[in-house]
Amino acid sequence: MKRFPLLLLALPLLGQPSLRTVPVPRPANLEGVVRDSAALTVLGKALFWDRQAGSDGSTACATCHFHAGADHRSQHQYTNPHFRYDANAILTAEDFPFRLLSDPANNGSAVRRENTGVYGSAGVFRRQSTGAAADGGAEQGYDLADSQTPVWEGLNVRQITARNAPSVINAVFNARNFWDGRARNVFNGLNPFASTDPRGQIMAWRNGQFVAVAIHSANASLASQAVGPPLNTMEMAYGGVTWPELGRRLLRAAPLAGQRVAADDSVLGGYANPKGKGLQPGLNYQALVAAAFAPELWQSPSSYQGYSQAEWNFSLFFGLAIERYQATLVSDDSPFDRFAAGDARALTPQQLAGLNLFRGRAECNTCHAGPEFTAATVAGLSINGPGGPGGPGGPGPGRGGLPNQGPDTGFFRTAVAPIDRDPGLGGVDDFGQPLTNNPNLRGAFKTPGLRNVEFTGPYFHNGSQATLEQVVEFYNRGGDYPAGGVGPNIRRLNLNATERAALVAFMLALSDDRVRYQRAPFDHPELCVPNGHKPAVQTQDAQFTLSADENWALVPATGRGGASVPLQSFLEMLNGVGNDGSRAHSLAEACPAP
Repeated sequence: MKRFPLLLLALPLLGQPSLRTVPVPRPANLEGVVRDSAALTVLGKALFWDRQAGSDGSTACATCHFHAGADHRSQHQYTNPHFRYDANAILTAEDFPFRLLSDPANNGSAVRRENTGVYGSAGVFRRQSTGAAADGGAEQGYDLADSQTPVWEGLNVRQITARNAPSVINAVFNARNFWDGRARNVFNGLNPFASTDPRGQIMAWRNGQFVAVAIHSANASLASQAVGPPLNTMEMAYGGVTWPELGRRLLRAAPLAGQRVAADDSVLGGYANPKGKGLQPGLNYQALVAAAFAPELWQSPSSYQGYSQAEWNFSLFFGLAIERYQATLVSDDSPFDRFAAGDARALTPQQLAGLNLFRGRAECNTCHAGPEFTAATVAGLSINGPGGPGGPGGPGPGRGGLPNQGPDTGFFRTAVAPIDRDPGLGGVDDFGQPLTNNPNLRGAFKTPGLRNVEFTGPYFHNGSQATLEQVVEFYNRGGDYPAGGVGPNIRRLNLNATERAALVAFMLALSDDRVRYQRAPFDHPELCVPNGHKPAVQTQDAQFTLSADENWALVPATGRGGASVPLQSFLEMLNGVGNDGSRAHSLAEACPAP
């Protein structure tokens, strides 16, 4: 075992105590909206894992977030939107890291995967809706065949997102969500864009009539994020779907129909169907909404513009329920947390050396600040934002010594890709409004938290690095695109092999065993996920004759006690380690197509 100087053990934690010391942010201004928080959590967990939420009846929020809160599928996840659509690819360890075409590190050899590529997530087929099916069934519709539709071997395939899926675990601490921060801190009840959408109102039933009510709930970025994918035509929805139509399809549906729920599920166990799949017979989403929300938001006997009141307000119900469930996904029991709480033996000497490099010479905690290991947090916003110590007129730098960024706190250019490849925070929302007023943050992205990073590969917003070793090496060489004003924090680190290994070892100390083994609150219902397409085989669905058939893989349900084997890492997946059942979520077990 390598020995490290004892003086490393004496350095203070410099503002990185246990996550247990950080209050979980709660949405504000919801008086008279939520009637029962526990019921809201039940609704949120059911909706998050329910495949019926997608227009195809087989795509849940969890489809891209089932593995330590992130995506762990192995096939049809890679795309290179700037050169070609590399459909149905199965990447191997040799494909990583994605490289510059002119990178001298390749020693003149061919680049397997260009730096312009993205390891994203398979979403839905590109289709147009012709009307909602009742009781949770898939949307009616037809295949599109325009130039934007990805094709492989003459058949349509699922679209692939242009960014890697971040983990939803601990996302409740983020001041803004999505890589580009478009899910605002304030939830308007309708979409991710807060006050930039003037339509952000719900309908309350008061004194026998409808009354328009504006929702303005701060600290609710998770709710803002939750209402983005269900209508996104790449991620979950067919074209033309609206929130009232999605509400009409789901409110009468039996929650999690066709998915097994463990009898000891930490949230849903008391509702599990003891004789089959889903929840108790006769229970539907309308009943769960009624239990969670104030009656004036769903009880009207009259319709509004052709929809029931509950259908019209479904975006509000969906967003706040998902937020409440995800707020329970806090991983604060890692070896680091125990060390920060006073257990001096919780970290190995190598991990201690990595910790002190992390907050010392490597300056990782400049961006990965605080107990959350990201500066892009509600706590960071309250410190760096208007009126805080680092805000306008404040006495100095904010959290972790960061410059004042106000609402953009925690967003940085990190030399991962050229600025013009993806504008990130420099982009605009669906209403053409800029995501930031700071022109110097074009190409900036939210700093992700590092907890459970052992299981959430591949890394960065483009998924270009397969391992933590590759991430450390990326920063050690000063990034791939350091030109363009990325800031003083992207520089060559010049760490030796021992130091680089110590940094990786420290990051492994940020894993929570409850996440590793899917124990409560990280247990979940069964899920069947699409994992690539069958070569030149057409789907058997008579509605969608242009679509390719698919492989389907099982993610088994777990109860509060979790699984008997740990989660598979991304590198283990690339190398086939754990396909014998010694790792969870290897996706080696097939499940029937929907």
